[in-house]
Amino acid sequence: MWDEMVTEGDGEEEEEGTSSPRERFTVDIRPMTHADTVVLAIAGELDRDTMEPLRKAVEEHLGAGRIVVDCSALRFCDSSGLNTLLRARLRMQEAGGRLELAEIRRPVARMFEITGARSVFRVYETVAEALSERGHEGGGIHGRER
Repeated sequence: MWDEMVTEGDGEEEEEGTSSPRERFTVDIRPMTHADTVVLAIAGELDRDTMEPLRKAVEEHLGAGRIVVDCSALRFCDSSGLNTLLRARLRMQEAGGRLELAEIRRPVARMFEITGARSVFRVYETVAEALSERGHEGGGIHGRER
């Protein structure tokens, strides 16, 4: 039930042996049965060169009320990526909504722990937990990393 895929890239040829931002990071947008919830499934490496698709996806869905970011396929996140998530959270709050995270894996979780950002976000062990009635009503908190 993938509704839309947002990727970043300018269509220019990349040097041989390098990955384009389009290959390194994707955002898949999944509207949910809850009218006010959108899941953004992010995959790859979130950094300075790849953050724009996530920023755009959040801006496009500010009216959703709730965005759950599925981090299960996120392999890497640097400080620029973390700042993008923090800014997205603030934008959602300004719009009267919330941005929550699900399935943060161990390599990425370390960045959240070191910086203290983990305590800023509501984090769920799974997307299913985040979307459950308990999760939808504000349950689940700071689950284990993989």
